[in-house]
Amino acid sequence: MYEPNVVGDWREYDEHAGLRLRVHRLEPAEPPRGRDDAAGGLTYFRVRITVENRGERPCAVHLEDGQIDVRVGPDGESAFLDWRNSQFVEGFDVHPLRRVTAVLYAAAPEADLCRVDVQVQLRVDEEWADRRMWTGGLGLPEGRTGAAPSGTARDGGLAHQVSAFLRGQADEGAA
Repeated sequence: MYEPNVVGDWREYDEHAGLRLRVHRLEPAEPPRGRDDAAGGLTYFRVRITVENRGERPCAVHLEDGQIDVRVGPDGESAFLDWRNSQFVEGFDVHPLRRVTAVLYAAAPEADLCRVDVQVQLRVDEEWADRRMWTGGLGLPEGRTGAAPSGTARDGGLAHQVSAFLRGQADEGAA
């Protein structure tokens, strides 16, 4: 079974040597320029997406609207994305040993925030990288700081624990 990355885990890109990505700091937060009227009755949260260059040459990084998808709850409903308050990375040259971070504000029903999936498709040097997904929830601890191998279940690892938790939630919902 494929297990997604856990919020907080770094994920390296094989096609871009030294480049890695992390979705982290999934936390409740009010937007800096005020709530959007379309988010009435929803709970706001913030997530950070950081790109780090550990390679030997600069990379032009794009992380804009349309490259990030946020789903919440057991049915994977789309969260409201507040593009006006979010901060994106638009054509930034990330030099070796440097980072750049996008900050995304979103809103969803509070009951659905125990399960949040964030899918990111990074664009590097005008080329699209593979889509990657992170899973977590408000109130769950962030993952380890090392990159998790793709497609492997680590007994006792945080990704395995989150997957077991999410399967348990789905079983309870079906009962």
